Parts: sequence; C-alpha cells; structure tokens
Amino acid sequence: MKVTAMTQQTDPVATAKAIVESYLERSMVPDPEGAAAYVSDGFKLVFTGGRVFAGPAESAAFNAKRYDWVKKKFLRTDAALDEATGEVHVYNTGYLYGAWKDGTTFETNRYLDKFVVRHGKIVSTDVWNDSAEIILHKAGLAEAEL
Repeated sequence: MKVTAMTQQTDPVATAKAIVESYLERSMVPDPEGAAAYVSDGFKLVFTGGRVFAGPAESAAFNAKRYDWVKKKFLRTDAALDEATGEVHVYNTGYLYGAWKDGTTFETNRYLDKFVVRHGKIVSTDVWNDSAEIILHKAGLAEAEL
C-alpha cells in the first residue's frame, strides 16, 4: 500500500503497516539513510540480547559484522491501534535469509519485529530472531539441538 495523506487520515493501521514495511525494505538494501526517514527523533531500536541502537545506521553496522548479507522474507504484518494514545503497534514476522561471515547460507532463521508508530513515524522497535541460538549451536555451546 502506498502511503498518502488520504490513507493517513482514513486508516492509521494500514498507514502504519505500510510505513513499517517501507522502513524494512530500505533497511534490507541496506539503505540506513533511507530507512531513517521513517523513524522519529529519539527513536530506540532494541535487538535480541538487549543491544540498543539509536538508528538504522547503527543496526546496519552491527549486522555487517555478523552477516555477509541478510534479508527478510515477510510472512505477515499485523497491527493494532491503541485508541488511548493513537499509537499503532505493528508486528512483522517471517524468516531471515542470507549468509554468515564464513559464507554458510541460511534461510529459516525466524524473526519477529515489534514497532510502535506515532504520528506517522516509528518511535521504537524491538527485534527478536534465532541468530544468537544458531551462533551458539555453531560454537558447540547450545543447550539443546536446533
């Protein structure tokens, strides 16, 4: 869905979903500057393990250390309007696919990203995925088989 002034006035949930998917598309290029257009001042991004980033450029730099390349296959994007605050909570889930730094490819690394959208901008994101468990398994430190 293309974000327009009309959609923002008529359907805040659809608009927020489109904002999040556009942000994720820019992030996967990677185009941190383009992705930054979708986030608010004071944006906070929290990765698995509690790593906190202030913007898309910081998370892109982190991902560049972990992956040779990485993309997301969206399975669904769901959203709900908090009528008390006007914020829209958006959940995007699917699979990461790409290659680790050692060249090993992967395609079924589950992820769930939670976004809060306020006044047409993403104010916060929480990211969860299987990468840490996969890295522990590869290092022989997993507590159970994957």
